[in-house]
Amino acid sequence: MADYPSLHLLIGGEQLSGGGRESEDVVDPATGETIGTLPRATGEDLDRALEGARRGFREWRDTSADKRAAILTKAAALIRERARDIGQAMTREQGKPVKEAIGETIYCAMLLEFYAQEIKRIYGRTLVRPAGQRVEVQYHPIGPVAGFAAWNFPAINVMRKIGGALAAGCSVIVKPSEETPAGGIAMVQALLDAGVPGDAVQCVFGVPDTVSRHLLASPVIRKVTFTGSTAVGKHLARLAADDLKVATMELGGHAPVLVFADSDIDAVLDTMVPAKYRNAGQVCVSPTRFLVEEPAFEKFRDGFVERAKKVVVGNGFEDGTEMGPMANSRGLDSMEKLLGNAQDKGAKLLAGGSRIGNRGFFHEPTVLSEVPQDADIMNHEPFGPVALINPMAGEEAMIEEANRLPYGLAAYAWTDDPARRRRLAAEIETGMLAINGASVSAVDAPFGGVKWSGYGSEDGREGVMACMVPKAVHEG
Repeated sequence: MADYPSLHLLIGGEQLSGGGRESEDVVDPATGETIGTLPRATGEDLDRALEGARRGFREWRDTSADKRAAILTKAAALIRERARDIGQAMTREQGKPVKEAIGETIYCAMLLEFYAQEIKRIYGRTLVRPAGQRVEVQYHPIGPVAGFAAWNFPAINVMRKIGGALAAGCSVIVKPSEETPAGGIAMVQALLDAGVPGDAVQCVFGVPDTVSRHLLASPVIRKVTFTGSTAVGKHLARLAADDLKVATMELGGHAPVLVFADSDIDAVLDTMVPAKYRNAGQVCVSPTRFLVEEPAFEKFRDGFVERAKKVVVGNGFEDGTEMGPMANSRGLDSMEKLLGNAQDKGAKLLAGGSRIGNRGFFHEPTVLSEVPQDADIMNHEPFGPVALINPMAGEEAMIEEANRLPYGLAAYAWTDDPARRRRLAAEIETGMLAINGASVSAVDAPFGGVKWSGYGSEDGREGVMACMVPKAVHEG
C-alpha cells in the first residue's frame, strides 16, 4: 500500500499549507482511517488566487499556440511518468481498484495530448462581402475560469475543468473535492512543472459553498464549470447568473439500458455487469435502469444475478479486486434507504443489499428486479452498486421509460437491428448514447448531458470552444 502524499493549496505556483489555516481530514474509505490533512484556503488566499488568475490570463492568452501546445504535451508526459504514484494516491483517498485509478490518470494524459493538438485547430472564418469590405469571425478565450470537481473521479474531473480552458488560452482556478484532493493536486502540479505559469492554473480547497460564493462573486471569473449533483449545479448556476457568467454543468444522471431480445444476451451481460459495478456504481454515467424486452427478461435477469454474485469486492490494492468500497459513509446510508424503500414498494432483492463488515465503506453488489416506477430508486440516482432490472413490452415502452426522468446524461442500448439503432439515436433524450457497447467517453468526443443532467460539453473540440467567445470584426 502506497504512502499518501502531503496536501496543500497551489496559488501563484506556491505550495501553501499551515500558516494558521483551518484544515480537514482526508479518510481512506477502505479503512475509515485518516490518511491526510488538507488546508482550507482563507479569504486572502482566494483573493490572491483571483488576482493571479487575472494576471495569468493575460500571460497565458498571449503565449503562442505552439508554445502552449508544447507545454501541454510535456505535462501529459509527466502525468504518464507519475501515473502509478498518482493512481495509488487516488486509491487511498477514493477506494477504486488501483488498476482503474492508474487508467484514469492515463486518460488525463490522453486528454491533454488531444488538447495540445486542438490548440492549433482553433479556426475563425472570413465572410463573403463586396470588394473593399471584410467581415472576419474570430474566437477569443473567454477569460479566467473557476472549476469545481466531484470526488468520484479525482483526476479526470479536475482535468476536464483545466484542459479545455488552458487549450483555449484561459487561466483556471480549480477546486477539487476536499474528500479526494490528491488526484487534482497532482494534475495541477504536472502542468506547473511542465511550464504553465503559476498564475494560469491554481488549486484551492475549503468549505465548498464558501469557496464557490467567493470566486463567483468576483468579476475576474468569466466562466464556471462544475461536475457534481443536479442540486449543487442549480445552486452554482444561480450564482453564475448574478454576473451573467457562462457555465458548463455536468450533473447527475440515471442511465437507462435498453436491452432488446435480438441482442446477444451473454455479450450484453459480459459487458454491462462490469460497467455497472465499476467504481462501486459511483459514476455519473453508470448504467442503472435495465429495461429488458420481455422475451429476454428471464435470461438477462438470471445471468446478471449470477455475475453480480461473483464480483470480487475488496481493498483496491488487493490482487483480484474488481470493486472497492464506496467513497464515504453517506453512500452507504443512501443505499440503505433506497433499497428499503424499493422493497417496501414490492421490488425483488435478488443479490446483495447489505453493507459488508464494519470497517470501511464496503457494500455488496446489488440487484433489484421488477422495481415499481414509484420507488424512490427509480426516480433518484442511487450512485451506488445497484442494478434495477425490469421487463418491458417493447420498443415504444422502453423509449418512453428511458425518457421519463428529467435526467439525460448517458444511455445505452443493445440491438442487432440497424433501423432500430437509428431510431434510438434519434429518440432517446440523452447527451451521450452507447449502442452495443459500454463506453460513452473519448478524448475527442463531447462529454455532457441534457435536461437536469446539465448543459455544455467537456472533452473534444467542444471542450475548447466552450471556453471561447466569437467576435465579429467588420471592416468597411
